[in-house]
Amino acid sequence: MLGLPRSTEVNRRIAKDKFYSNASLSVQLRDVIKDRIESVFWRNKLSDSTIGIAKGESIEEIQVFEIDLRQRELDRRVLPAIAKAIPYKILFILVFEDEAQAWIEAADVFYNTEWQPIEGMELKFEGLNLDAVYENLARQIAGGRLGSDGNIEQAVDRDKHRRKLERDIPALERKLLREKQFNKQVELNEQLKRLRKELEGLG
Repeated sequence: MLGLPRSTEVNRRIAKDKFYSNASLSVQLRDVIKDRIESVFWRNKLSDSTIGIAKGESIEEIQVFEIDLRQRELDRRVLPAIAKAIPYKILFILVFEDEAQAWIEAADVFYNTEWQPIEGMELKFEGLNLDAVYENLARQIAGGRLGSDGNIEQAVDRDKHRRKLERDIPALERKLLREKQFNKQVELNEQLKRLRKELEGLG
């Protein structure tokens, strides 16, 4: 699916109860995993020995997990819970019928691609070491929200701020439309201008 070398292939099915024993999951989240996930496969391991890319300062291996779903959506709490139970960085590929979606964590925030045909899914595994490979994957999967260079943690912080502004501006616009007092309208309009300018500055 991702065009990785055969040397990286693991293709081992992981029993779902492995996650229950290694992660502190609520009963509700366990039920979600049981009900919505059909199977989990450890598809690939990217390391110095399997792909010939040196380990980084913080990343020694990247695992690729395929999660086959029973329906097209998965509770957003599931992947962070699984990631906490595994001591390596993970590229998640969610699969439903003939479509797939990539998910990855960057600075404690999960990013994902849109759903796309499995055969059409392409990711570039590029970088001088595994830190760089993982960072490049995160930027690809984030779809431009993290830019193409610079510090990834700072990029995530900017993106968090951008997301907040993208929520706050429409809320403020609605509040302005409902406001009857002229002086309050002026005040809200000034706030709106400031937030729009701030959002524009983030690119």
